[in-house]
Amino acid sequence: MSTSSDCGDMDSVHKSRPTNSPPDHPQVARGRTGVLIANLGTPDSTNYLAMRRYLNEFLSDRRVIDYPRWKWQPILQLIVLSKRPFTSGKAYRTIWNEEDDESPLLTITRRQSDLLSARLETRFGDRVLVDFCMRYGNPSVESALERMLAAGCRRIVYFPLYPQYSATTTATACDQLFKSLRTTKWQPAIRVVEPYFDHPKYIDALASSVEDEWPNLEFEPQKLLVSFHGLPRRYLLEGDPYHCHCMKTARLLRQRLGWSGERLSVAFQSRFGSEEWLKPYAVEEVVRLARGGCERLAVMAPGFASDCIETLEEIQDEIRDEYISAGGRRFAYLPCLNDSPQHIDMLESLVIENLAGWACRRQATDAVVSAASPSVSAAEACRPAASGT
Repeated sequence: MSTSSDCGDMDSVHKSRPTNSPPDHPQVARGRTGVLIANLGTPDSTNYLAMRRYLNEFLSDRRVIDYPRWKWQPILQLIVLSKRPFTSGKAYRTIWNEEDDESPLLTITRRQSDLLSARLETRFGDRVLVDFCMRYGNPSVESALERMLAAGCRRIVYFPLYPQYSATTTATACDQLFKSLRTTKWQPAIRVVEPYFDHPKYIDALASSVEDEWPNLEFEPQKLLVSFHGLPRRYLLEGDPYHCHCMKTARLLRQRLGWSGERLSVAFQSRFGSEEWLKPYAVEEVVRLARGGCERLAVMAPGFASDCIETLEEIQDEIRDEYISAGGRRFAYLPCLNDSPQHIDMLESLVIENLAGWACRRQATDAVVSAASPSVSAAEACRPAASGT
């Protein structure tokens, strides 16, 4: 099972001794720019030990569950992790990619990385390398950074695949990135792609996915439920902007589709524990809709960049079952953006925005100092590539 992309042929990195350096100076890899996309994470397998290891890392993150350690860890280790690895493993087995022996999220994230890499190679050659990592599980942030630094990446664009910012997702992904750099002797320059919940290309990609899927459904849905991952309501009151980002995404999507407010609504799924979370809860909202006369429902999850356990199992099984049991008749799930052309277009656009002044730097320098390219000026080398990919 491969856990990383090719990252632009990292094994053939050009290294040389810097000009004017002493003979015993170590060779240094040629300066490149890296693009590292980060997703949430995935277990290595569906067995108990793999699931426990993954869940322990995830649920021990203080950004995710911020209860005092003395209070939470005994509950986690003695109660939650004695049972949940079995139930989560069972759920993962229903969606597992048996051919590659990995979760769908890993499969899709790798494809996103490979497709983005091909796009950027067309523009920048081997000067921009693309790889991916997971906040929890493998490939880890640390291992991906090690590969990029070994390949000579002195500048890295870090791209957490979370459209809506939350301390529980974007912030912890950044925490892990900088934690992984603490022991690095020569740290690269870092840029973090900001949340893109209202970026026009993201909204267009979501709208296009609805417009593409809608005519192919076997029925005409009366309503589209936009389901986001839930969060304790307390986080909103403490300043986390996640709820606001979700609501704006839904509003812009509805406006882009030209729909009325009654045709699209928002809910939050995946509640964990007894604390109050953002409402309405998806499992309760589908029941309310069914009992209120909505017999045909479609659901999408725009907060996930890749289909995963929360969409393939929770929405398509648990939430669907609740809806049908309450009287709903037809149910459809609209896939995440995944590796669709519209999604890769959007990822490429956001990456290029964040590569400004970086991807061309080595080329521009070479153009000025190399006699092999006397006709190329620094300004020409730094001019953005023509769009149209």
